[in-house]
Amino acid sequence: MVESSEQQVGKNFIVVGVDGSGASIDALRWAVRQAKLTGARLEVIAAWEVPWMIMASPTKVDDDYFREVRERLDPAIKEGLSDAEGVDVTVRIVEWESAPSLIDASDGADMLVIGSHRYGTAKGMHLGSVASYCAHHARCPVLIHRNA
Repeated sequence: MVESSEQQVGKNFIVVGVDGSGASIDALRWAVRQAKLTGARLEVIAAWEVPWMIMASPTKVDDDYFREVRERLDPAIKEGLSDAEGVDVTVRIVEWESAPSLIDASDGADMLVIGSHRYGTAKGMHLGSVASYCAHHARCPVLIHRNA
């Protein structure tokens, strides 16, 4: 696995968003299988942002938030990539809103893969806000993986 802050050049890549939820881990597993079938490389995007409310009374610095994000996302990414042997994988942790980060990363991709929703969706919702945004604005085909 390669960590990079720059998007790799070249075609034949799949972007997958990971936020630590079960839906995103399942989406990552699906993307790994698809990458193996197509010979594509994977670009895993995990986005985070400093909570706006913290501006009123800052108690942490960006490094604290980044560390917390890594502690939450590293196990999810490791789990989702458990069968990724032979797949070229780049993981990027981006300090920016999730949906715009994924849209930016989708430029030139063969496919964007995301989970259908995160942790706290209201009962009966079939699509989360990030998935909906990506479905409308991605620069490539989008697969919204719905975990059973």
